Amino acid sequence: MGRVFATVAFVEALTWAGLLIGMYLKYHAADPTPVGVKIFGPVHGVAFMVYVVVSVLAAIRLRWPWWAALLALAAAVPPLVTLPLEWWFKRRGLLSAPIARNG
Repeated sequence: MGRVFATVAFVEALTWAGLLIGMYLKYHAADPTPVGVKIFGPVHGVAFMVYVVVSVLAAIRLRWPWWAALLALAAAVPPLVTLPLEWWFKRRGLLSAPIARNG
């Protein structure tokens, strides 16, 4: 489950970056185009929802403390925060099985 969380966190951040680039191209580029937002808007929406579901499942299966579950959910809101959160969770051992962490 930890590997799934890490992968989905990466994809969520990647689609966030794509959406930010698309928003720049739509609102601030010399030759504005909405194509980036049209592509990355829905893709990021799906990635966000998948990240939320995977975060809840990981919190249950990996027996995260309540603060870790809330932090994982909150990390999806600001751009690109899921990456450093995933790295931090990995260093703390929160992405490994509970038996491996405790035993």
